[in-house]
Amino acid sequence: MKATLVAALFATSLLHADDWQPEPGFKSLFNGKDLTGWCFREKTKKENPNPGMILEKHDGKTEAADAGRYLVKDGVIAVTFPSEMDKLTGQIYTVEEFPRNFILKLEFRASVNADSGIFIRKPQLQCRDYLVAGPYKELKSYKAQEWNQIEVTVKDGIAHCTCNGEVLEAALALPATGPIGLEGDRGVMEYRHIQIKELE
Repeated sequence: MKATLVAALFATSLLHADDWQPEPGFKSLFNGKDLTGWCFREKTKKENPNPGMILEKHDGKTEAADAGRYLVKDGVIAVTFPSEMDKLTGQIYTVEEFPRNFILKLEFRASVNADSGIFIRKPQLQCRDYLVAGPYKELKSYKAQEWNQIEVTVKDGIAHCTCNGEVLEAALALPATGPIGLEGDRGVMEYRHIQIKELE
């Protein structure tokens, strides 16, 4: 069932990896072809502000070694969450960490009631099928089962987060540095066009 759903979502992805380029001043965190630059990290406790140690890098792989939770095809990372797996591998992170101020942009598409998240240095911004799964059920511009854009502006340890221009979090407190991460929790989430611009 899960494989069928993932295949159906991939089949409706119109843009291929070679069709998209980062905006001027931005660099891509996902090359659209494989998981180069992404890794599994050691799970950390809430009271520890530091990112977990790198456990396994996924350079050159189109599928992470975790029962198909992270798959790459046609410029998309599909994230699923097999219920039998430990949540430690329900999170994938960039190898690179980001101590400077930055703007992060990415697009996501959620299956019905899907539950995922974006880790910003370490704290998580809920990224879901918002109108069903919440917590931002009052969004006016969210497009169910279509592509939506998240934009995160980090300045002096505070993140301002929007979805299609609507505010999700006005002032999310962040640690001094850390990676960007994606979580798989329920359903299928797709991510693409993941780009970042570091600020002065």
